[in-house]
Amino acid sequence: MNAELVSELKVSHRRTWRVRAISVIGPLTAVAAVAWALVQPYRITLLHPHGQSFWWLFVEPPLLVLVVGVLFHVLVVPGLVEDLEQADAAAG
Repeated sequence: MNAELVSELKVSHRRTWRVRAISVIGPLTAVAAVAWALVQPYRITLLHPHGQSFWWLFVEPPLLVLVVGVLFHVLVVPGLVEDLEQADAAAG
């Protein structure tokens, strides 16, 4: 293996506490949503949809919180982490 390639692959990437904090918001929100659904299963009307309309079944608080956590982690976090790393590189 070429030494230049190895040195390029071994990029030490120390993340600051701000980057770590931003990175865990989405997963923690998703875990909180799952915990909420387990603690209060009666909120998930998919389990007992008798006489409920589509929107009543579709718009359920624990599921919405789960979706928001996943979307935040997938769509927002990468840009924030990139900005924070650029700011840290410029400052230090």
